[in-house]
Amino acid sequence: MKRLAALATSAALAAGGSLSISQPANGADLSSGYYVDGSICSEGWVLKRVSDKFRYQVQHVPNLPDVAIVDFRNVQLQRYLDSSEKWPVPRTYCEATVLLSDGLNRTAWYFIEEGMGFAGVGSNVEACVDGFDRWNVYDGRCRVAR
Repeated sequence: MKRLAALATSAALAAGGSLSISQPANGADLSSGYYVDGSICSEGWVLKRVSDKFRYQVQHVPNLPDVAIVDFRNVQLQRYLDSSEKWPVPRTYCEATVLLSDGLNRTAWYFIEEGMGFAGVGSNVEACVDGFDRWNVYDGRCRVAR
């Protein structure tokens, strides 16, 4: 499985490296000048999934303000739980401050589950932004995602 992931990563880097198209910044781009750790928590694909899941949530849950994540700041690895007999899925827990399109800062907690992507390929990202878990999917105040 790790060979497949390494091969897919190599292919993606090779394809992306041959294209020299500049793209505008999006909500998952990081601001310079703010602390960002070097872990998986701050990788672009992870932050994009957090932004996409948040956008989907505010569009489909009634009575949430129509906002989007504009920027990630102070991205930090909180803990890593390796696989075990009790829980065979390795998880990485992260925290960040997100700037929303309404100008407010909120805390976002998210975790990456290795090998839990579509059909077991890749990783799954789950995220919770403080004050936006109206249906308590992640328990009160995003407790499950912390």
